[in-house]
Amino acid sequence: MKVNGTLINYYFHCKRQCYLAGNRLNLEDNSEDVQIGRVLHQLELEKSKVHELAVENIRIDKLTQEYLVEIKKSDADMEAVQWQVLFYLHILKQKGINRKGKIEVLETKKQAKKIHYVELTDVLEDDLLQLIQDIESLISGTLVPDILDKPTCKKCAYYEYCYL
Repeated sequence: MKVNGTLINYYFHCKRQCYLAGNRLNLEDNSEDVQIGRVLHQLELEKSKVHELAVENIRIDKLTQEYLVEIKKSDADMEAVQWQVLFYLHILKQKGINRKGKIEVLETKKQAKKIHYVELTDVLEDDLLQLIQDIESLISGTLVPDILDKPTCKKCAYYEYCYL
């Protein structure tokens, strides 16, 4: 499977989740939290009268003259989202489209800001290329990574797979 924004995001949440999704084990359709996030995301897109844009194996929420905009339900893992946006910016850059990243958070819990900005610098792009290699190695491996066993696991779409 080719690395995409979801795998980038999962890699930061949980290597096991990344591995399973990268090997085409999708349990997100059974998750109520994921379904709520999808509905909120769709409502936000409809409100702004903008539709997702598909480029290669990524889906971009909005693309303006200045920004690639990613909409997230919550600010639960901003590091993961920032790398996901950096990945999208990298794909666009390969197509000759240079933008800055803007993350719009619908529900803030951990941070006061609802808008976060990121830019793809040369240093971050080098780090991103290494990250992509690390993910490719992970998902092509034969060993399923260990369970994290953290409180956040209880809300994960893969909880039943890992614990039951």
